[in-house]
Amino acid sequence: MVIQYRGELIRQILRRCHRAVAATKSSAGLTSFHGVWPSAERKDFEQDMRIVPDFISEAEEKQLHEEIEPYMSRLRYEFDHWDDAIHGFRETERKKWYPKNRELLERVREVAFNGAIMPYVHILDLAADGVIKPHVDSVRYCGNTISGISLLSDSVMRLVRIDPQKYQQNGSSDSAEDTAYRQQPAALLENNFYADLLLPRRSLYIMSHTARYNFTHEILANEHSKFLGNPVTKTRRISIICRNEP
Repeated sequence: MVIQYRGELIRQILRRCHRAVAATKSSAGLTSFHGVWPSAERKDFEQDMRIVPDFISEAEEKQLHEEIEPYMSRLRYEFDHWDDAIHGFRETERKKWYPKNRELLERVREVAFNGAIMPYVHILDLAADGVIKPHVDSVRYCGNTISGISLLSDSVMRLVRIDPQKYQQNGSSDSAEDTAYRQQPAALLENNFYADLLLPRRSLYIMSHTARYNFTHEILANEHSKFLGNPVTKTRRISIICRNEP
């Protein structure tokens, strides 16, 4: 019993350490705001859209990549996603992980979620010329938080404000959810406000609440991929994405 108690105490201390480390790594230098942001909305956004740089080490990135690469390399890149949101991608879901990688996912859960995550982890492999177009995720498939580890490449994610009354799915009917999910809202930049976020290799992004529902998000193609005026060349990029239940 004493050993079991000490083990649980150590796990609690490690969880607090992980949260403290994540809190000290600011997203401020990784976010570029455009347009005129209402102060309250910007405050909410900064709380709900976070980036933790260097969330994993080079060795941890290598061990994640080595586990998923044998399967991913057998898949072909696709250019016709069922809802036209992604081009130049291959993807899978994985439930069982090697113990060391399961520990990494537990770190994601501790830092990004206030509870359990869905058992199947989404692996999205985006080719160098692949893009993720502006979209808002349906509440049918996940809850209020999406969090992803970026492997192999830097990239730029853009979030553009939309009308939540028009595009936020409230779960009132299946047909309403389907329509809203498949109609990718136009990410209009003129007379609007938006943010570009640099997602460094080995970083963790955490998108929740207002950032999750009130903004489209996309990964910019290389011809548009810039951060603070500097080109950011995206090569092949793999994201390990965790979600909570709807």
